Amino acid sequence: MLKIGEFSKVGQVSVKTLRYYDTVGLLKPIHVDPTSRYRYYSFEMLPKLNRILALKELGLSLEQIKRLLEVDLSAEQLRGMLRLKQVEIQEQMTIEKEKLARVEARLIMIEQENKMPDYDVLIKRVEPISVASVREVIPTYPEQGPLWDELESFLASHQIKPEGPCFTIYYSDTPDIDTQVCEPVSISIQEDRKVNQQLLPGVETMATVVHDGPFITIGEAYAAILKWIEANGYKINGPAREVYLRPAENGSQTDADTVTEIQFPVEKA
Repeated sequence: MLKIGEFSKVGQVSVKTLRYYDTVGLLKPIHVDPTSRYRYYSFEMLPKLNRILALKELGLSLEQIKRLLEVDLSAEQLRGMLRLKQVEIQEQMTIEKEKLARVEARLIMIEQENKMPDYDVLIKRVEPISVASVREVIPTYPEQGPLWDELESFLASHQIKPEGPCFTIYYSDTPDIDTQVCEPVSISIQEDRKVNQQLLPGVETMATVVHDGPFITIGEAYAAILKWIEANGYKINGPAREVYLRPAENGSQTDADTVTEIQFPVEKA
């Protein structure tokens, strides 16, 4: 018989690991001294230890390994378990490859500009949202003021309180700007000639960036997110949104306290 320290050296695992395997019932010693509580193992247990370590290297959990060792699984059951692990590893590899691509794109941007970018782009999921809205085509972005006046007056007259930050959706920008101003609402509204209610679908992959500053400089944030989208292998697949986390005072283009999140739905190119 081998003491636990001797067996750990032969099997090239730590004593702590062997004790844990004993505790969870994965690899029990052949003998435990009733007085000293020393654990003893045998050379014949090495194949079982090696199988545990080999299955662990495949990414199987100790619970899965214990089941494999205890139950006489069929070849098809074993293949099924390994196929599931294969899919899981492939998904993890895809995620890690995307992270690597983003790191490489960030390195290129830093090398080109010789500094950290002024804006950080995040990919997030945007939930479906019910909105009251007004949609019209306008000649320039600042001329959406009357649309907001129409929407806010409607909500105030019906005593409807918005349920979150308001935002604008831009469906097109040439030759004119197809614009929809939106206020999140949680109740049904009585629509009129201009104000409508709709449920905007969720977006699984939304590229977002936060602009902290006046609207007159928001073009810098747009340039940053568009550059990021191209550099990271995405393409835009829907209308852009401007979410007014801290709206400008009286719609001012120069209010420095304005905080706006720009959102673009994207997919891998």
